Amino acid sequence: MDILSLMKERRSIRKYQDKQIDREDLEKIIEAGLYAPNAGGGQRARIVAVHNKELVEKIGRLNITRFDRSKLVGGYVSSEQPSVIDNPDIKSGFYGAPTVCIIFGARNFLYSIPDAFCCAENMVLEATNIGIASCIIARGEETFDNEVGRALLKEWDIPDTDTAHCFVILGHCNGDYPKVKPRKENRFLIID
Repeated sequence: MDILSLMKERRSIRKYQDKQIDREDLEKIIEAGLYAPNAGGGQRARIVAVHNKELVEKIGRLNITRFDRSKLVGGYVSSEQPSVIDNPDIKSGFYGAPTVCIIFGARNFLYSIPDAFCCAENMVLEATNIGIASCIIARGEETFDNEVGRALLKEWDIPDTDTAHCFVILGHCNGDYPKVKPRKENRFLIID
């Protein structure tokens, strides 16, 4: 599949089967992240993959704990793939996915956040390419800004100079794969 077709095919999946992804597939997805564009070629993003469903669920609950609905613009994402925005009864920001990749970046580097999200985008594209469902999740910083989160970072030897920016959740889609939504009009301008 050419890259534009792959981009059009990719969906943010928020319903997962109770089935772990293969380690080989996880390694391919991580490799794609490591080849993402990054400021100055510095390769500062760090990926921690959690391939343990119980630990993923624990981190997913930390992710949603401080979710602030008052800062939302709009309030509806999808009836097929409901978000925490749509349903306040969802108790994990990772939606039951069995695997999560946490993307860290240098705390005081100007381009740390863009680097992390470029990494995440490469990862979800490769996941789609090999038939793995995925979704990029934000709220990295606040997920680990608590006693339990800090203990995990210490256990994983994440330096204090790094911070979590985003997550890529991975698994197998539960139900039908969502169809493409029509693109909104008037979202670009070409000036010659």
